[in-house]
Amino acid sequence: MVERVGWEELPAALRGAVEARTGRVTASRTVVDGLNCVAALVLDTERSGRLFFKGVREADAKAVAALGWEARVNEAVRGVGPLLLHRFRDGGWSCLAFAHIDGRHVDLGPGSNDLAAVSDALRRMQTFSASGLPAPPLADRYAAHLLPGDAECLSGTSLLHTDTNPHNIMIGNGDGVAYIVDWAMPATGPAWVDAACTAVRLMECGQSPADALTWLGGFASWRHADPESVEAFVHVTCRDWTATIGERDAAPSNARFRHLLGFPHEGH
Repeated sequence: MVERVGWEELPAALRGAVEARTGRVTASRTVVDGLNCVAALVLDTERSGRLFFKGVREADAKAVAALGWEARVNEAVRGVGPLLLHRFRDGGWSCLAFAHIDGRHVDLGPGSNDLAAVSDALRRMQTFSASGLPAPPLADRYAAHLLPGDAECLSGTSLLHTDTNPHNIMIGNGDGVAYIVDWAMPATGPAWVDAACTAVRLMECGQSPADALTWLGGFASWRHADPESVEAFVHVTCRDWTATIGERDAAPSNARFRHLLGFPHEGH
């Protein structure tokens, strides 16, 4: 269970640094979802309105690096990710404050009415280029488990999110639009990767493999994906997850990923 620190528990100097940028904080709520940030808060402020605030201690180099990635890609993911309003470091903390998304977590289960909105967001994401961004190649994440040729198969120029779990997809209350949050693990790779990973999430949330693959078939990038690239992605993902948590515990997730191997390709 990740540590969570409320607004009043933050150092006074840090609270002052926040309010110097946003105006007085009039209300706060701790967000319990998520795995990485010590402070994850919805803040009502006098000048900046409602914000989503994320903070980590600078002693946690990995968490600081993740916040850094969110800040660096924010402009590139405009329209799908939340707008970054403030970035600062103070009192041993590294912090980001985003415009708040008034919404709920997505429903990826059977019968969900959210999937069209998710598809729209993912299609817009496939237009995002990693050009000019130092986002690491997707293959670097699996360096310990690559076979000859895998790195080439996983190469691409698209900016990927790589973690489209239901907590990272919000559906706007007013517009029904899907927003993808928490861009802490971006990578460059084939355009179809985020859609494929989301199809695996559909299965994880109770959708049948057939229904998940039918949904995935709505993406042209997937229909035209190189079969060798898909095979490399599935197998290296399974090897990595098996090494991380063990063969027995990894088996359910790996089985879902292997369903991606059975789709029909156009033009191959």
